[in-house]
Amino acid sequence: MNLRETVNAILHYQNYEYMPVVSFGYWVETLQKWAQEGHISQEEVEGYTTLGDNSQADRSIMDRLGFDFNWSCCSGGRSGLYPSFERKLLEQQEDGSEIIRDEQGLIVKIKPGIVSIPSEIGTSLTGREAWEKEYLPRLQWCEERVDTEYFRSLSDDSHRDTPLGLFCGSLMGDMRNLLGVEELSYLYADDEELYQEIIETMAEVCYQNVKKILETGAKFDFAHFWEDICFKNGPLVTPSSFRELVGPQYRRITELLHQYGVDIVSVDCDGLIDSLIPTWLENGVNTMFPIEVGTWNASIAPWREAYGKELRGVGGMNKTVFSQDYAAIDREIERLKPLVQLGGYIPCPDHRIAPDAKFENVQYYCEQMHKLFK
Repeated sequence: MNLRETVNAILHYQNYEYMPVVSFGYWVETLQKWAQEGHISQEEVEGYTTLGDNSQADRSIMDRLGFDFNWSCCSGGRSGLYPSFERKLLEQQEDGSEIIRDEQGLIVKIKPGIVSIPSEIGTSLTGREAWEKEYLPRLQWCEERVDTEYFRSLSDDSHRDTPLGLFCGSLMGDMRNLLGVEELSYLYADDEELYQEIIETMAEVCYQNVKKILETGAKFDFAHFWEDICFKNGPLVTPSSFRELVGPQYRRITELLHQYGVDIVSVDCDGLIDSLIPTWLENGVNTMFPIEVGTWNASIAPWREAYGKELRGVGGMNKTVFSQDYAAIDREIERLKPLVQLGGYIPCPDHRIAPDAKFENVQYYCEQMHKLFK
């Protein structure tokens, strides 16, 4: 069985010969550190920084570490603002901090030397007038959102041995990026009609992208959404409104996917996602990723007990052990063994590998996983 056949077999609870060792990429700062230590080249760092997951640079780095492929092996259309806003410096502060209007129209504060997510200050989406003037025209579907020639080239999959996903966009995560967490919450309370209109408008772009891509004849092994609408204590959106307003939009897209034979649909959402899982499962999103272990000890095991084999998973490997030692990695692999035995589950680091990770530890993890799950 090749890699593609193996992944499909695992996620469909069929027999397989080995467990792939799956990656979810790295912080750029991690790669810069590894290059300084001599483990990878500066060209690989620059290639990954420019082209990202599944680029030639990423594949080269994965080969050095021992990963088989990156779950972010997806292609899709442009589902966000088109065109985006021009990035604009609004204020230079005395301590070196910059107030920026980013490409999504979000007003953020970027502090010098800080590589985490910028602090949200405000948004250009200040109400219906701004929505209709600045945002709605940028969220209309058009042919230019999809590179049809590229996707036609994917219609012959007879020689492909690596899984390929169709990126379906984002139904709430991109909306959060337009508004910021605080304003997203206020909008639901202040103007539910506009809140719903934004969801439906952005979902329509996602749907039309997926439809156009599938009509080219391109073949995919799974589909994938990106959301990131949860944190350590739970969702950043109200589960009941998510189920009512967003659930039907997922279903519309997943039903289209099913018509083209795509029945594995994953969602990338960090944080404590438990209260949103029912909405995803009810509407055709059946594979949780990256199952961020976090301080809340997320695992596929209780979800499988609650929802049965309809729920699959990719992720759930606590990447923090990469900063420790071989013994910590061995303990983490032992923890993963019974989860693998549940079926429908592929371990993967639960987020991008952070700068505290030791190169030799990641190599050791890959080596041990290959030995154990042959």
